Amino acid sequence: MADRADVVVVGGGQAGLATSYWLRRHGVDHVVLDEQEEPGGAWRRTWPSLRLFSPSGYSSLPGWMMPEHPDVFPPVDHVLAYLAAYEERYDVPVRRGVHVSDVRADDDGLDVVTGEGSVRARYVVSATGTWRAPFVPLVEGATCFEGTQVHSAHYRGPEPFVGQQVAVVGGGNSGVQITADLLGHAARVHLASLGRLRFLPDDVDGRYLFERASARITGDARDLESELAGTIVAMPSVREARAKGALRLRAMFDRMDATGAVIGREHVDLDAVVWATGFRPALRHLRSLRLRTRDGIPVVDGARSVTDPRVAFVGYGDWTGPASATLIGVGRPARALATTLAQELARD
Repeated sequence: MADRADVVVVGGGQAGLATSYWLRRHGVDHVVLDEQEEPGGAWRRTWPSLRLFSPSGYSSLPGWMMPEHPDVFPPVDHVLAYLAAYEERYDVPVRRGVHVSDVRADDDGLDVVTGEGSVRARYVVSATGTWRAPFVPLVEGATCFEGTQVHSAHYRGPEPFVGQQVAVVGGGNSGVQITADLLGHAARVHLASLGRLRFLPDDVDGRYLFERASARITGDARDLESELAGTIVAMPSVREARAKGALRLRAMFDRMDATGAVIGREHVDLDAVVWATGFRPALRHLRSLRLRTRDGIPVVDGARSVTDPRVAFVGYGDWTGPASATLIGVGRPARALATTLAQELARD
């Protein structure tokens, strides 16, 4: 492994690939470090029935369209094949099986510490996403629950829940998709959330979520926001679950106990809880730099740390660019960052 590069990208998922594409276009010397042995990033950790919210054409990284798939909403295997082919097509300088444990700074540069030694860098782009930092809310009595608790990050399908009473907590796309996935396997599925379910119209898919996020950049979001007020894509499996009455939302737990959850005056017996409650940025490798604030998100100007502008972030969510956590959305902030870094390197 090279011991020096102008830019080190930490993470070889979709954000890392998009960043590498634009760095290569600008002729920037860089290396991508990824701890997984195979391409695919967080897509490799999803449940088998997961599908994209958008057609292939709206799920592409910069430079190369995702090949068409017979289904409108392509399955995860199609995404994995695309990401592997993308990495090969653009000869991404990725080093796999490399765990980045720390990044240390001095006046002259950054040391990216790995199990195989350190890489000296002028800039570090963190593109590790959120999968390794699942968020579970604090609920009174949760530690007393004797059943199974699993976050959506570790949900691998309905088989472990056959014949069980299951609660899925979370009213977003993951929550409703997992609820639909459990139907016909679990004895009963309760969907619980603090808020209400907000569906997009049935003839609208994830393309409009991207367009709405993009409109925020230009200031044209007002009409689109009112026209498409929802966030949940009514995919075929979700529409089927809704038609069966399986998506009738329950209030969030007031507390839990050994055998289930209390909601208002009702006790709900449960064998398992699936927490589809989101993620936080996976930034443990940057802890020595002390960039995070109390809410766990670094203060950034554009995509770069205000504390240390030699450190940048791509692909974590809206704080790193509208829709930047999506396949199609990550290209824009990756391009802007690569352009800026190339200009600064050229001046040195």
